[in-house]
Amino acid sequence: MALQVTGGVGCCCPRPQPGCGGRRLAQAAAALCRPPRAVASSGTTTTVVEEDEGKVRLGGSSVAVTKLGIGAWSWGDTTYWNDSEWDDRRLREAQDAFDASIDNGMTFFDTAEVYGTALMGAVNSESLLGGFIKERQQKDQIEVAVATKFAALPWRFGRGSVLSALKKSLDRLGLSSVELYQLHWPGIWGNEGYLDGLADAYEQGLVKAVGVSNYNEKRLRDAHARLKKRGVPLAANQVNYSLIYRTPELNGVKAACDELGITLIAYSPIAQGVLTGKYTPEKPPTGPRANTYTPEFLTKVSVM
Repeated sequence: MALQVTGGVGCCCPRPQPGCGGRRLAQAAAALCRPPRAVASSGTTTTVVEEDEGKVRLGGSSVAVTKLGIGAWSWGDTTYWNDSEWDDRRLREAQDAFDASIDNGMTFFDTAEVYGTALMGAVNSESLLGGFIKERQQKDQIEVAVATKFAALPWRFGRGSVLSALKKSLDRLGLSSVELYQLHWPGIWGNEGYLDGLADAYEQGLVKAVGVSNYNEKRLRDAHARLKKRGVPLAANQVNYSLIYRTPELNGVKAACDELGITLIAYSPIAQGVLTGKYTPEKPPTGPRANTYTPEFLTKVSVM
């Protein structure tokens, strides 16, 4: 899986969904995407910020990450990925994907507490990523930027639930802080408390930047305004965005990111592997993806 960090200026690229494709995935994503830029906004003035060494600054934060990143949804998961199985071969493929990403200059990794949890997989993705980082750092001096997410589960209430979940994520990752902590999706209730929890985590130095994911325009603006009152920049909104899913351009999300100086991070920029050419009408994806990427759909994509 990969990520495309667009920074609010027009990206028509997709982000690779988590498949353990390693070097091939990295090359496919790089070929598909044109260089993005980051946007910093002050009042009504928007400035484009180019980062050195192929990096993009996340919104108004101090964090800069590589323009392409790797998502770790598939690592450990057995519900949506890996055909309901997780074994040593898949573990080696995930670690190979991690190493290939580092070798190709992609050092931004995105995970979540619910990727590969006890209910949704065999091994927690955060634990796998933390292990890969630790093992690689024993051999090389590498700098890795880690993003993870808080799950707005219905039984979680208040700002304290965010800090509690974050500390558990940090334990699994084996890190003292992460570069980006995001609300994975809007909660049924308690969203103001969750945003306060993000600000608390930022002020305590447990995270270097905060963001949201799957937020529509209104929720995005509300989150930005609430965090601004605390003096905390809303750095990013991570949404589904690819050549075949252009909804953020139509529903006001991308425009709001541009206006407010929020970096748009595209997930599934290669449409869960579909835009790599790996799948055909004769060979569609297996598992739950087969319900979306049907032979009929893949036939249409092939003539686009």
